[in-house]
Amino acid sequence: MWKKEDVKTQVVPERAAGFSTGSPTASSSPAREASAGLPVSSKASACVTQGIRIKGEVTGSEDLFLDGPFEGKVNLSNGSLTVGPNGEVKADIFAREVIVRGRVDGKIVGREKIQLWSTGNVAGDLQTERLMIEDGAVLRGRVEIETGRPIDKRDEARGVAAGSSKGGATSVSSGSAAN
Repeated sequence: MWKKEDVKTQVVPERAAGFSTGSPTASSSPAREASAGLPVSSKASACVTQGIRIKGEVTGSEDLFLDGPFEGKVNLSNGSLTVGPNGEVKADIFAREVIVRGRVDGKIVGREKIQLWSTGNVAGDLQTERLMIEDGAVLRGRVEIETGRPIDKRDEARGVAAGSSKGGATSVSSGSAAN
């Protein structure tokens, strides 16, 4: 009889399969060891490493750690996407939460939150409720913050003129968090 505990005790060679359990010590690649101080993802259900190149569309509702080349579309309706420090993604991304530690070229929609770590580099538009940008991160594109509150056109006009926002959407021009 199959039990969930039985699957946990089986050992699968990670290097051959290209998948990781999300543990930063599970892989012995030099790039992974160099970034051992940075957490991979404590809750990622699936991991794609540097040795695997994907072109196409990924859809699902679980968490994904992507640390290699990817080209296409990513749609994780209820999941979180983490682009690792070695990730080079050319894709439009839609997820509940997006964490960028590598490079992304394309539009990112993070329903709840987008995080750009200091090693992150994004060329594309962002749309989210909450945005976190660390010093050193690079962003080229537009940012649209949607708070879910109704937009009053008078407040929006005053907010843009004053450089702040009280309404439901804020737009920021191209720039770099590093500057």
